[in-house]
Amino acid sequence: MEIRNQTRYFLLLGFTEEPDMQPLLFRLFLSMYLTTFTGNLIIILAIISDSHLHMPMYFFLSNLSFADLCFTSTTIPKMLMNIQTQSQVITYAGCLSQVFFFFVFGCLDNLILTVMAYDRFVAICHPLYYTVIMNPQVCRMLALGSWCISVTGSLLDTLTLLRLSFCMNMNIPHFFCDLPEVLKLACSNTLINNIVVYFVVVVLGIFPLSGILFSYSQIFSSILRISSSRGKHKAFSTCGSYLSVVSLFYGTSLGVYLSSAATSSSRTSLVASVMYTMITPMLNPFIYSLRNRDMKRALGRLLSRVASLSDGVVAGFS
Repeated sequence: MEIRNQTRYFLLLGFTEEPDMQPLLFRLFLSMYLTTFTGNLIIILAIISDSHLHMPMYFFLSNLSFADLCFTSTTIPKMLMNIQTQSQVITYAGCLSQVFFFFVFGCLDNLILTVMAYDRFVAICHPLYYTVIMNPQVCRMLALGSWCISVTGSLLDTLTLLRLSFCMNMNIPHFFCDLPEVLKLACSNTLINNIVVYFVVVVLGIFPLSGILFSYSQIFSSILRISSSRGKHKAFSTCGSYLSVVSLFYGTSLGVYLSSAATSSSRTSLVASVMYTMITPMLNPFIYSLRNRDMKRALGRLLSRVASLSDGVVAGFS
């Protein structure tokens, strides 16, 4: 049977229906979400409040942290609420909203990572022209362009869902409205939707990844010409950390969407989705920021201000 334009809700089956596992999953994912939210929020506040970090690299880093914060907030709170209330329901409008914002911030993550790679490419390979090329106006345009492209790509994926009708089976074997899983529930032809999905993945996934790989290949080439072995080791260590996160994010996310049409298994997609929706955004503040000496100083100054402000508030009440 088919319901045309009358779909009211879907059921998110999540990881397991075993009651004994629900409290454990709730505590695990709540701790991961709070770590991700707090870590990225602190990075944003530290960059905004410290004038020493008002540079292109940290400007893009604050955008990445904001994208990660919103990316996880699109899916994890709803999953936690479903576990706590023992409900699997998500409304049709809520599912469409989740698909839209998931793609917006996922694509924004891709593009900001690409811009950050370009920023490092200019800084290392063309240091004399860095301030000219990466001036404030260019940085703002790159960030704004990333936002506009992400919203446009997400609209393409989301609006094409409105033309679909769905069958009586409303079960999504996932913890959020993952677009490939939603398309599997459609009774109408999804050819146009699949074409749009693969087009967006190629334009906003493959092309940015190619840009990142090209930038870092040039960076590695420049690093190899550094005479100091200590300088080489430091540069390779930093780039290796960046590329590990990029590989984790792109490897899992692209793998899910490019293989969705070739396999009927949803368990692999579910596990891979955990990696790029939870693990990677949680690790980004540590890899991109907390290993950075300037960020450590900025965080120390931020915490000192917060401590002094707290002392002042306490003294005012006493």
